[in-house]
Amino acid sequence: MHFLAVMKRSLSAQSTCKLKAKFNLSGYKDVEKKKVVIGGMFPVHKRIASSDGNTSRVPVSSGCEGFNFRTFRWTQTMLFAINEINKKTDLLPNTDLGYVIYDSCFTISKAVEGTLTYLTGQDEAVPNYRCGTGAPLAALVGAGGSDLSIATARILGLYHFPQVSYSSTCSALESKFQFPTFLRTIPNDKHQSSAMAQVVLHFGWTWVGTIAADDDYGKYGIKDFKEQVEEAGVCISFSETLPKVSSPEAIQHIVQTVVESTAKIIVVFSSDVDLSPLIAELLQHNVTNRTWIASEAWITSALINQPGVGSVLAGTLGFGVKRADIPGLQHHLLDLDPYADSLTEEFWETVFNCTLDYGKALRLAKQRAKEGNSTLSRAVRGVPDGLCTGSESVAQLSNTYSDVSQLRITYSVYKAVYAVAHALHNLEHCEHGKGPFIGNSCADITNFEPWQLMYYLKNVRFKVPNTEEEIYFEEGDVEGLYDIINWQVNSNGEVSYVTVGSYNGSAALEDRIHIMNDSIVWNNEVLEPPRSVCSENCQPGTRKGIRQGEPVCCFDCIPCADGEISNMTNARECILCSGDYWSNEAHDTCVPKIIEFLAFGEPLGITLIVISAFGALVTIAVGVVFVMHIGSPLVKANDALLSFSLLFSLVVTFLCSIVFLGEPQHWSCMTSQVALALGFALCLSSIMGKTAVLMLRAQALKAARARAKAAAKAAKAAAEEAANSGSPDVIVTNTNNNNDVNACANPEVDIVTCAHQRAIAAVATLIQAIACTVWLIILPPHPIKNTSAQNIKIILECDEGSVVFICCIFAYDILLALLAFIFAFIARKLEDHFSEAKCMTFGMLVFFIVWISFVPAYLSTRGKFMVAVQIFAILASSFGLLTCIFLPKCYVLLIKPERNTEEMMRPRAKPRDGTSTGTSASLATAGTEVNATIASTAIDD
Repeated sequence: MHFLAVMKRSLSAQSTCKLKAKFNLSGYKDVEKKKVVIGGMFPVHKRIASSDGNTSRVPVSSGCEGFNFRTFRWTQTMLFAINEINKKTDLLPNTDLGYVIYDSCFTISKAVEGTLTYLTGQDEAVPNYRCGTGAPLAALVGAGGSDLSIATARILGLYHFPQVSYSSTCSALESKFQFPTFLRTIPNDKHQSSAMAQVVLHFGWTWVGTIAADDDYGKYGIKDFKEQVEEAGVCISFSETLPKVSSPEAIQHIVQTVVESTAKIIVVFSSDVDLSPLIAELLQHNVTNRTWIASEAWITSALINQPGVGSVLAGTLGFGVKRADIPGLQHHLLDLDPYADSLTEEFWETVFNCTLDYGKALRLAKQRAKEGNSTLSRAVRGVPDGLCTGSESVAQLSNTYSDVSQLRITYSVYKAVYAVAHALHNLEHCEHGKGPFIGNSCADITNFEPWQLMYYLKNVRFKVPNTEEEIYFEEGDVEGLYDIINWQVNSNGEVSYVTVGSYNGSAALEDRIHIMNDSIVWNNEVLEPPRSVCSENCQPGTRKGIRQGEPVCCFDCIPCADGEISNMTNARECILCSGDYWSNEAHDTCVPKIIEFLAFGEPLGITLIVISAFGALVTIAVGVVFVMHIGSPLVKANDALLSFSLLFSLVVTFLCSIVFLGEPQHWSCMTSQVALALGFALCLSSIMGKTAVLMLRAQALKAARARAKAAAKAAKAAAEEAANSGSPDVIVTNTNNNNDVNACANPEVDIVTCAHQRAIAAVATLIQAIACTVWLIILPPHPIKNTSAQNIKIILECDEGSVVFICCIFAYDILLALLAFIFAFIARKLEDHFSEAKCMTFGMLVFFIVWISFVPAYLSTRGKFMVAVQIFAILASSFGLLTCIFLPKCYVLLIKPERNTEEMMRPRAKPRDGTSTGTSASLATAGTEVNATIASTAIDD
C-alpha cells in the first residue's frame, strides 16, 4: 500500500501543468450564449512596442503601437458581417455567431500568441489542449500579412484548424503539403506577379528596378516577377529589400540606389507599413521622374497616399483586388461607442487627439500649466483640456477609416466571413444518412471537429450578398481578378485612383490583360509611356553587341558588316546576303548586286567600238592602197602576199576587240580569245617571215663585205709592192666608193625565198590554230559570274577554262614576237631609201611596250575596266604595228610616188668614214665591184 501511494504521488507530480507565460492581447470578444465562434486576427497596430530587454524579471508580453485606421476598418467589417449574418433568416437561421478578434500588431510573435490563444481557449497557452469552455471555435479569419499567416497556418495546420485569409497573397501559401487548412479570399500572388510582368512587357520596358519587403510576401512576389520578366528578356537594374525594423541607413541606401539607377520603372512588392519610410525619404530628396508599379498591399493605402506624395508617386500603376460597395457598412463604421472596448477607445483618442480618461486629461493639463508657469482655472479644473466628450463626430473626419470608396481588402474580409458562415450553414443543414463522413454521418454544429468544418470550407460555393460574385475555392485559392489602378493627381495635388484596365488570371494568356492606354496619366502628366531601357533599341542595319560583365539589356549597337543585314529591331546577329545579293547602304535589306560588264551602248563601249572600227577601216584602206600599187617596185620588194596576210591579221585583231564587249556568252568568250590568239599569231609570224629574210641578207652582206674588203686590201698591197718595185704602169684603183652592188641577182645572198617566208608564216600560224582547237575542245572559255572580285557587284566575265592552255597559247605569241623582234633588230643596219627592217624593229618595240604596260594595268583593275584595258592594249599594239610598218610605205606610195622606182631601191652613198654599211638594195652591186677591182689590178700587172 505504501509503495502504491508513493507511485501515485509521483505520477501526480509529473502531470502537473506549469504556466510559462500570459499573453497580452487586445481585441473584441463576444462568446456568451453563442452557438459557434469565429476567430479573427487583424494588424490594427503597425508594430509592437519596444522593450528594455531586461532579463532580470519575469518577461511581459509586449504591447502594440502605431494605430492603423485602415486595418481597424477591416476589423469593424468583420464585426459588421457577423452581425449581418446573425440577422439573416436564410443563412444560419438557428445559429448565432460569436467572435473572438485579436490584434496581431503586424508582428509574427503577436500572431502566434493569438493563434495559441484561439487553440487553448484562454490567455494562458496550453499546447495540445483546449481548456476553454463554451461554443466551439469554427475558423480563423486572418491573420493579415503573408508572413503572419504563414506563421499561424503552420500551427493551425497541425490541428487541422481552418484558416481563411483576407490579405495573405504569398504564393508559398498555395502548398497544401505545408499549409493543408489554409484558404483565402484574395488572389494568389502568382497571378499578381504575372500581371506585373505583362504590364512591363506591354509597355516595352526592359530595364526595371525592384524593391521588396523583407518578408515572405515581398520575397516570393518579387521572385516570381523576376523569373517571368527575365525569361522574356527584361533586365533588373537593381533589387533592394525594405527593412522590417526601422533602419534609416538602409532606407538611405535604397534612395541612393533609386537616384543613381537609369531605370525609370520600379516594381514594389511591399505592405504599406514597410513602404511608408521609403516614400517619406523619397519626398525629402524630391526623387521624381519615376514610374512605380504597386502591389495590391499599398496601391489604395491611405498610409502611402499622404499629402504631397503626388510629386513622387504620380502616374503609379498598381493592382487592386476586386472592389465592391457594402451597403450599411459606412453607417456601422460611424456608429461607434468610444467606451465599448479598449481598441475603440484608442481609435477615438487617436483620431480626435484627445483622451477619454479624465484623470489622464487632468494630469496633462497640469503638466502644460506647469510648463507655462500658470495655474489652472476653476473652469479648467472642471473640464480639463484634451478630454474627449465621447460625442465627437467621426463622419466629419476625412479619414481612411470612414472612406468606403475603395473597399478592396475590406471586401475580401467580408467574403471571408461569409465563406465561414456558408460552410457552417452547410454543416448544420447536413441530412442524416447523407453526410460526407464515415457511415454517411453528419457533424454536430454544437460540437464539431475542425477538420469536419474544413471539408465544407473546401467545397463551399456561394454568392456574395449585394455583389452576386460567386465564391469557390480551387486548392484553397480564388480566381486571380485585379483592377489596374492609375494614380492621377489633380491640380490641388490630391490623388485619385482611376481604373485603367483589368487582369484575369484564369483567361487565355493573350486575353488576360486589358489596358486602356489613353486613360493613363503618367508621371509629369506626359501622354506617352516612359521609356526605361539600359540601351536604346538597335535599329535595323545593326546588331546587339553584349557588354562584358553587364546585363544582356545593356549592349552596344554594332553596324552590320558589308554584305550582312539585320531587318529587325534588336537583332542579335546579322544575316549574310546570298551570293547574288548584297547589303544596301542602310544594311537593312539585301538587294541584287550590280551586274557589271562592258556594254555596247555605254560611252566607253561606244568609244572602243569606234576606235576598233576606225583601225579596221584604216587597215583595209592600206590594203586597198597596196592592191592599187601591187605592181610597183616597193610592193613587189616586200612580198605582197605576206603584206596582205599581215594586214588581214591586223583587221582581225581590231575587230576581235569588239567581241570583248557586251554580256559574255559562250560563243563570244571562245571567239574573242581564239580570234585574238590567232590574229596575233598570223601577224607576228608574217613579221617573223619578213624579218628572217632581212636578217639573212644582212648576214650575207656582212660576209660579202668582209671578202670585198680583204680583196681590196690585197690589191692595194700588191699595187704598193709593184710601185715600190719601180713599175710606172701600175694604176691603183680606189675601192672605197664601189660598195653598192645589187645582191638580188646573187644566189648566194637570197638563201630564203618568198616561198620560204610564206611557209614560215603558215606553219607558225597553223601551230597556234591546232593549240586553240585543242583548247576549245577540252576546256573552252565560258562566261561566269564573278562575285568575289567586288562585293557589291557581279562581274560578268569570261573564264579562260584552263590557265595552262591560255598561258601556253599567249606564250607562243610572245615567242613569235621575240623571234620577229630579234630578226628585225639584227637586220636594222640595212640602209636604203626604204628601210623595212628598222620599221619592223620600231613596230615590235611598240608592241612590247604596250603589252608590258598592259600587264600591271590589267592586274590592278576589276570588272568592265579590266576588259577596257585589254581592248586598249589590243588596239594600241595593232595601231603601233600598222603605223610603224605600213605608214612609211603608204607615204612613199601616196605622197612620194617618185621614190617608188627601181633606182630608189638601189644603193645609197657610203658614209664619210669609208665603212660600207649596205642595204637590202645595195647588196646587188657588191660582188661586181669587187670583181672589177681585181680585174683592173690584173691588167696593170
